[in-house]
Amino acid sequence: QVQLVESGGGSVQAGGSLRLSCAAYGHFYSYYCMGWFRQAPGKEREGVAAVDSYGRTTYADSVKGRFTISRDNAKNTLYLQMNSLKPEDTAMYYCAADHSLYCSGGFVTGAYNYWGQGTQVTVSS
Repeated sequence: QVQLVESGGGSVQAGGSLRLSCAAYGHFYSYYCMGWFRQAPGKEREGVAAVDSYGRTTYADSVKGRFTISRDNAKNTLYLQMNSLKPEDTAMYYCAADHSLYCSGGFVTGAYNYWGQGTQVTVSS
């Protein structure tokens, strides 16, 4: 069992930056694929970035070059550095964990076994 707790959300102006954190409580965190997802009102949840147990990363096209996912296994913490934020990045951001080592499920939400409660990011123009 893994519990995930996100933090770091807030309100910023376009062009600003935020860093989200996700603290993981439980065993074998370092073996999990970890991902960040977001969901805007009236839209489906979408994958933003993922990092596998070997540190290899994957990004959605909409955030490539602006967002960076990273993990600190010693601290059981996942991060999402978000730069050059745009109003369309406004959403609830969720941290998720997948039992697979290699993020074999990609951004398929059903592949992820554990979810945090979310943290709100609002970007104003």
